[in-house]
Amino acid sequence: MAGDDEDYVYDEDSGEWLPASELAAKRAAESAVEVRDAVGNLLADGDSVTLVKDLTVKGAGQTLKQGTVIPSIRLTGDAQEIDCKYPGIKGLVLRAEFVRKR
Repeated sequence: MAGDDEDYVYDEDSGEWLPASELAAKRAAESAVEVRDAVGNLLADGDSVTLVKDLTVKGAGQTLKQGTVIPSIRLTGDAQEIDCKYPGIKGLVLRAEFVRKR
């Protein structure tokens, strides 16, 4: 492979020498966390969700009612937590078990 100046790295899982970029992509895919809502739907960044029960928001002094739509969620890397924006509440983090994908 003349002209290919990419470094190769030994992958202990497979016992093969792989290009560094390929090994990095493989490890990133393995560490990706699947976040599922209350009924088992897979959630992704940008999805809109609906609350499946009333939730009292600590520190905000308000309750989000069942059926409230939360637009454009962000995944946090935790399998059960999603980052949300909602008017009047800063830094809202919801548990995935309390939402349903729209």
